[in-house]
Amino acid sequence: MQIHFREINPFDVWIWLKFSTVPSEREKQFVEELFDSWFYLGKLGAFNAENLQVQETGLDISYMDYDSQGYDKSLLALMHNMGEFEYQGQWARCWFDLGTSDAIALDILINAVQQLGAEYVTIEEVYIGGENPDWLIEQSDHHQSFIYDN
Repeated sequence: MQIHFREINPFDVWIWLKFSTVPSEREKQFVEELFDSWFYLGKLGAFNAENLQVQETGLDISYMDYDSQGYDKSLLALMHNMGEFEYQGQWARCWFDLGTSDAIALDILINAVQQLGAEYVTIEEVYIGGENPDWLIEQSDHHQSFIYDN
């Protein structure tokens, strides 16, 4: 699977997936559940790189002292909104307002999409940002079809 980054505005970003064939309803469900789960975590502030205490501790986390106030001491890192998934042939796309979530969110998404692609759905390419010249963003009504509002 190839991962490509194009121009990104975190408050107005499209994520594009290219499948090897036209995705079945089951494959669409897998993809949408992954993205919905990722978005829920982002909306709840999970992608906050200022509060990665377990990660920063290293391999030996037995009996570590976790600062319960660590989250409150960091800046909020919340995703704001997600549009509906759209499909056209072998392509799927979805719009996001990543808000103030940290870039770790994209790493986590890419890892999950790669595993999904290895086990359940053949995804050839992922594009983060920009638009496809043969499927213009103007052809979408994503701003009218928010799934979630603040």
